[in-house]
Amino acid sequence: MTDRKTPARPASYDKTIALVLQGGGALGSYQAGVYEALASSEYLPDWVAGISIGAINAAIIAGNAPETRVARLREFWEKISAPTAFWPNGMTGPLAIWQQKASAFSALMFGQPGFFAPHGVQSLFSVAKATSYYNTNALKSSLEQLVDFDRINHANEMRFSVGAVNVRTGNFAYFDSGEITIRPEHVMASGALPPGFPPVEIDGEHYWDGGLVSNTPLQYVLDYYPRRSRLSFQVDVFQAFGKLPENLEEVSERETDIRYSSRTRVNTDAFQKKHDVRHAINELEKLLPAEIMRTEQAKRLHAFGCVTEMDIVQLIYRPFAPQGAAKDYEFSRGTMSARWQQGISDATATLAAAPWLAPKLNEDGVRVFDVMHNILLGRDPTIAKPRSDDTDRSPVRPTKSPKPHDPVVKKSA
Repeated sequence: MTDRKTPARPASYDKTIALVLQGGGALGSYQAGVYEALASSEYLPDWVAGISIGAINAAIIAGNAPETRVARLREFWEKISAPTAFWPNGMTGPLAIWQQKASAFSALMFGQPGFFAPHGVQSLFSVAKATSYYNTNALKSSLEQLVDFDRINHANEMRFSVGAVNVRTGNFAYFDSGEITIRPEHVMASGALPPGFPPVEIDGEHYWDGGLVSNTPLQYVLDYYPRRSRLSFQVDVFQAFGKLPENLEEVSERETDIRYSSRTRVNTDAFQKKHDVRHAINELEKLLPAEIMRTEQAKRLHAFGCVTEMDIVQLIYRPFAPQGAAKDYEFSRGTMSARWQQGISDATATLAAAPWLAPKLNEDGVRVFDVMHNILLGRDPTIAKPRSDDTDRSPVRPTKSPKPHDPVVKKSA
């Protein structure tokens, strides 16, 4: 599938494009690989939205010119994985597991350059009580270096949205370049996962990681009014389906996958049903006589109708082997590169299949596609996911290591 050429995008397929990035810490390098594939396609997003690490990737994408975005993403991910840049690649078996654990332990003890660092010893004797284990001053410096916030706020070529949670009220908040001026603090707030990271103050309120409420901004993008027909690439880094755990390490990893993938499924299923109702209202109005259409009840019903059509393309990180309970803070260079390359591969296969170009077979307002899911099951990659997806046994990738530690291919900016 990855060798197939991406079919040309016909002029008739005029949907706007969104890129939706889930939170997931170190797993976010998969999203960078997905964007690298999209960057050379005819499906450049005009709206990018993210939570947590997805917010950081989204800021780097939106805050740079198209020709430099991949280079800036690579600069960020190579910076935060620098301590392990010279570790041997391609290790398998117990040595690979040891390497993963050593990388995660290093992150816990020393933080990651350009991202976060543990509080100094002086904090133990400070009068003020600590509210986190690490500080994210380095992340602010990285954002100021890699992201042109003037471009996000004034270029108008790409909309940018990130989600966070108000610590005081518990309410979810979106910081949207279409509505406010975006600053580094808005991105940092979206990734301020407690108790690791401190809350971020914005205009007198304090915010934590948006993943505490919803780990994906998909619903915000799809429901934003006025709605437009849209093709949304939804990039998730936690897979819903997996094998039965056989030890405590696998239990912890499986629990994390289920907890952070469930919100995506809930949001997608709810939006499908809601948008189908909107389309059903439009169809019903065609059957109503004029005198009924003029009633107040019909006018109220009409306000809930919608003619937009939504295509949702799911790209889910499905690793070839267990990643361990610490996978979201395992930042080794080899693992980062392998995830990046898998993102490129999955997105390239998805673009080659281009299932969204297939004619609609019914009146549904929403179609959901997962090309890699179909390929792994030996199905036609262009078919839409069934509505009752919880009964569809989605596969995990076969346990093998097809070049898991290939370095990120260098390309000129």
